[in-house]
Amino acid sequence: MITIREARKEDAAQIVSVYDQTWQATYEPLLKEDDLQEVTSTEHRKIMWETVLQSSTHRVYVVDSEESGVVGFLSGGKERTENFNFDCEIYDIYIHPNHQRNGYGKMLVEAFVKDCYTNGNQSLLVWILTDNPFGDFYVRLGASVVEAENVTIGKGTYQETAYGWTSIEVLIDRLKLSEQC
Repeated sequence: MITIREARKEDAAQIVSVYDQTWQATYEPLLKEDDLQEVTSTEHRKIMWETVLQSSTHRVYVVDSEESGVVGFLSGGKERTENFNFDCEIYDIYIHPNHQRNGYGKMLVEAFVKDCYTNGNQSLLVWILTDNPFGDFYVRLGASVVEAENVTIGKGTYQETAYGWTSIEVLIDRLKLSEQC
């Protein structure tokens, strides 16, 4: 059985594991080895996630599998840069490679979007590496490209693209949540 729920502090280690394994599988072909290794420092990430899970500014949801524990997560909150006219932002969304393509990403987005909408937010933004093979996920949900810019990962420079929904209601319709909100 799969449950989407708000994350708890004790989920930090499993979140880090999902993050590291997903980063490795997704970005190994796209990033230089040294840059990839710098991103996946497990102990530092565990401490960071324990802090995030106690923060009132982040919303974190997990995919909790009865058999495997946490197999995916989404974190988000207020749009961080304030350079764009968007209310909310998905900061991270990762599904363990063995559990991808089962609809879990959509379930996580549904939970977060419902929360955003309930709290009066009207728009949503997400940044991903431009070469991320899962970028079409956002396009299928109705997102449009907002901007692209360079980002530093380790010592390398890579392009990142922002996708956005200027109307969260359009996304809700795509997710078929409107009757639940």
